[in-house]
Amino acid sequence: MRRKLIVGNWKMNGSHAALAELDGIAAAASAAPAVDVAICPPATLISAAATRAPFLTIGAQDCDAATQGAHTGCLSAGMLVEAGAQIVIVGHSERRRDQHETDPEVRAKAAAAMAAGMTAIVCVGETEVQRDAGSAIKVVRAKLDGSVPPDATADRLVIGYEPLWAIGTGRIPSLGEVAEIHAAIRAKLIGLLGPAGTDVRILYGGSMNAGNAAGLLAVADVDGGLIGGASLTAAQFVPIIEAAEAVG
Repeated sequence: MRRKLIVGNWKMNGSHAALAELDGIAAAASAAPAVDVAICPPATLISAAATRAPFLTIGAQDCDAATQGAHTGCLSAGMLVEAGAQIVIVGHSERRRDQHETDPEVRAKAAAAMAAGMTAIVCVGETEVQRDAGSAIKVVRAKLDGSVPPDATADRLVIGYEPLWAIGTGRIPSLGEVAEIHAAIRAKLIGLLGPAGTDVRILYGGSMNAGNAAGLLAVADVDGGLIGGASLTAAQFVPIIEAAEAVG
């Protein structure tokens, strides 16, 4: 039985003052024993967040594939672990788009995270053009092929499915479309990893909020959510945690 996982990605938002939101989030997490809750703040806040909210899993939004060296501005997985991070998002659609990250680069980052003892949330998804062309499943399968380390294990890998056209827009696929692509991801994971693919959690990551969380989280193979804007405040994030606990 896969536990629900709700991950908040603060992106390039937040300050030390914003960490006060973690108090309410942590309280909700402690009241939801069937749910794992994580927050990925900017790297500058990881250490302070881990100190303030030890009940929460604190993560990072990216890591470098290298362990050290002449990589100005980059952070290794080991550095993030030392700061207090336990998980890391790799291959987020915004990094694939803005930093032109490729599947091999994402796979190398995920492998580095796992080697450092972290759990990697590997993100995959399709554009609106690809969805409208009927190639969403083909695109996502190809990204899984290229981005998932072949030796990944269920305790060190999470998949974040991102319909790119739904991120921050308030639009979401129908529940049937979500079920179809999550089932395809599950089948692909089993093909890549064998029986371990059954236990890898798959998160839905496209404009999940308090209003639609219960329906999305009830879909087969939706094992949680990767939440952007709605994770910035306890008022918006806590109802999603509560919905996950209710679904169980």
